[in-house]
Formats: sequence, C-alpha cells, structure tokens
Amino acid sequence: MWRRWREGQSFSLIGRALGAPMHHVRQFLYQSGGVRLTPQRRSERHLTGGEREEISRGIAAGESARQLAQRLGRSPSTVSREIARNGGRDRYRAASAYARGRRPKQAKLAQRPALRALVEAKLGLCWSPEQIAGWQRRQFPGDASMQISHEAIYLSLYDPRRRQAIDRSLTQRLRSARPMRRPKTARRPTGRGIIRGMVSITARPAEVGDRKVPGHGEGDLVMGTRPSAVATLVERTSRYTAVVALPDGIKAEQVTPHLTRSLLGIPPQLRRTLTWDRGREMAEHQAITVKTGMPVYLCKPRSPWQRGTNENTDRLLRQYLPKGADLRTFSRAELDAIAHELNHRPRKTHGYRTPAEVYADLLNSGDALTA
Repeated sequence: MWRRWREGQSFSLIGRALGAPMHHVRQFLYQSGGVRLTPQRRSERHLTGGEREEISRGIAAGESARQLAQRLGRSPSTVSREIARNGGRDRYRAASAYARGRRPKQAKLAQRPALRALVEAKLGLCWSPEQIAGWQRRQFPGDASMQISHEAIYLSLYDPRRRQAIDRSLTQRLRSARPMRRPKTARRPTGRGIIRGMVSITARPAEVGDRKVPGHGEGDLVMGTRPSAVATLVERTSRYTAVVALPDGIKAEQVTPHLTRSLLGIPPQLRRTLTWDRGREMAEHQAITVKTGMPVYLCKPRSPWQRGTNENTDRLLRQYLPKGADLRTFSRAELDAIAHELNHRPRKTHGYRTPAEVYADLLNSGDALTA
C-alpha cells in the first residue's frame, strides 16, 4: 500500500489492488497522516552505552581519540565526532551522550514552547512552513533554538508520533488544507490526466459571447452512479439540446466516438465552436476538431459559470436523469425522447417560444445564407 501511495495512486486504485474497500484505505492513510510509520530504533552501528562509558573513562585518563578508537575497534573519526557533538573533552558525559542518541526523539517543537508558539502563530496567519523557516533564519540568526526546518514543521503536523508537538488543526491553514500529506511523487506531473494541446476559453472568438451568431455550442457530462454518464450538447443561441448516450464509459477514448457522431449530425453551418468543461474526457479534443471542424475551447478550472447555458440545461435534465440513477440503462431512444421534451418546452428567454422553434429558424436562415 505504501509503495502505491508513494507512486501517487488514488484510494480506489489502491483498494482494488489490495482487495479492500476504498474507504478503508482512505481511513488508514488519514489516521497515519499520509506518513509511513517505520520503527525508530538505535542503529547497530551506533556506539553503545558501554562504549560511551569507555570513552568517558579514557578521556579522564588522557587518552587520545585514536587510542580510544583502537581499543574499541572503532574508526577514529567516529570517536572524534562523538566527543565533539557532546560537549568536547571537557564536558563529555556518557549518560547524556547516550540519552541524546535515543530513538524516537522528542520533536523540537515539543521541547521548545516558545518556538512552538511562534510557529503556531505564523501558521495561523496562513504562512507556509517554508516561509516560517526562512523568516526565522533571518529573524534569529545564530539562534538555533528559535529555528526549525520546514520539513520538521510538516512532520509535526502530519506524523502521528509528533502530534503532541503542535496543534494539528492548523493543517487547515495550509494552502492545501489537507488532513494528510501527499507524497512528492503524487504531486509531480507525470502526464496522466493532462489535456495536451488544450485551448483556453480566453482564446474563443468574441462573437460567441453575445449569442447573435448561431452555431456555438457548450457541452459537459451529466453523471449518474459512477461510472455512468451522458454527454449534453447545447446550442447557445437557441438552447437546443442533444443528449448523447455513453454506454462504454467516461474515458476520453470512450467518449470521443459518440460525441463526434452526435456533432456530425449537426448541419455544417451550425458547427462553429464547442466550449467544454476542463474534464479528462476531452483529452482527445484535437481528434474531435479534425473530424467535425469545430474548435474546442476549455473553461478555466472550477469555473462552470463560463458555460452557464449548459449548466442551466443540465439542471433541467436532472428532472429526468437523477444523480442516483445508472444512466447506462437509458437507451438512445429514451434519451432522444427526453431531449425532444426539453426542446419543446417554451422558454421565457425566447418570449415563450421553444428551443425547437428558434433552432428551426436558425436552420432556415442558415440555408438562405448558404444559398
């Protein structure tokens, strides 16, 4: 599980691989803070308590680090570093040196209340751990007791073994506000889920905005019980709607053939542009453009209002396609009947004419222009 988590796999993928429910995987990772709990114990390579006692007695007897190392069967540099990091020859004590090397160690924030209070105050101001660590280095130069690395702050927030060191609710003040830590691999773009060659809605022709030029469409998926869905296509000027069955699934390669077929059913004079949500089902948008001649423009993330006509239509469709329904059970004829009923409802925006009537007028005017 931890290997898959480091690779950036989702809860559902990990659950399927392990034969466990997705919510069990999520609960376990939440409880661990997304940090793998490995046993913390003293390495066999470290000096033992007895060896430190020998070093203490040797120092008192005036032996050099090289003599002590030879007697203990250790490297001279190991003995020299041991003495230096524990106060030097004048202040070396075996008991305190051994205690200093104990594992697991108490978190620095738990040892230093003033440092903890400062870090919690800055987190409360929505500072990132990296900003806090950098600011402390400038504010307290040379004072190690008032400095801490950003990684230590993250571990204090997420590692269950350090949760007494800091108020864990402060994770809500981080930019991500995540209750668990995501592995770096999961945050690194790998190409999965990226829509290549996408064209932003900001590049869409200005004529689309006022609805005076017909033939500009909007589309999106309407989800039922996952992974069931249908696609909706709405012509912006008339609000004429088509509901496209997606019996194969919601991945790009499964959506593209059905969506392309539906778009090709639109008269050429009314195939100008298509605006879509930034969903991965549009990863093959370039293929759709090649076959239909309709450039595809994608909205900004979390901006459904940029295709408001389609959003309003989807809300109307929920009367026929509830969220809890398996939309794969609806036949193409049933979806066509739903679209027909919707297109023959009078709309206030059209002076209570129906979308079908307005669309018919657009077709007639298009034929005249073509002729």
